[in-house]
Amino acid sequence: MLELDHLAVAAETLEDGREAVEAALGVPLQLGGQHRHFGTHNMLLGLEDGLYLEVIAVDPSAPKPGYARWFDLDRFAGFARLTTWICRSNDLAAHTKAQPQAGVPVALTRGDLEWRMAVPENGQLPYDHAYPAVMQWDSAGHPAARLAPSGCRLKRLVVCHPDVDGLRRDLHEMDDARVVFEAGDAALRAEFDTPFGPRDLACTSGGTTYIEARQSNVMTVGVAVEDGQI
Repeated sequence: MLELDHLAVAAETLEDGREAVEAALGVPLQLGGQHRHFGTHNMLLGLEDGLYLEVIAVDPSAPKPGYARWFDLDRFAGFARLTTWICRSNDLAAHTKAQPQAGVPVALTRGDLEWRMAVPENGQLPYDHAYPAVMQWDSAGHPAARLAPSGCRLKRLVVCHPDVDGLRRDLHEMDDARVVFEAGDAALRAEFDTPFGPRDLACTSGGTTYIEARQSNVMTVGVAVEDGQI
């Protein structure tokens, strides 16, 4: 079984990601920590319903690993943007056996948190990154329970891909009414209720990628990037 665990916004620097997400959602992020295995670090935002959002970037103080970083961060460039959704499994080994394109389980730690995540050898998730990163928690508790409430709730996560039927088939273990699959260019859009009204974080691969703060359907933050850099 797959369950939605959290969302990830990638950024060139943590400060870039923090500024963009706080501007879009109107709430402050909290410090996270370092991921020594991949040379990355993060900041966090607690969401309702046991979810959280992380901003993740390459840690400039960490040595570059001799393998691809997760979330395709080695190739990341441009404006901070929603790039990945992460699902937890109660049997990661079984999932990666059935869906080998998901990657190879890697054991990871941050502080007293322990988990395994399936990471493709090249760091690039299937279906042009529309496929989720799949993980299994090995430590007690969940990061969301440690975070201050932000008043933000994920209403809907829209996952788009030209081969939406194949994506839906490969994720048949996923059963969450908030996750909606649609046909179209590879894209993610997370729709939130916030203390300041409805806001979105979005990313498309069609040439325009943005973090959007939507209020009365007005995009307030946006930037164009190269095709395919979801």
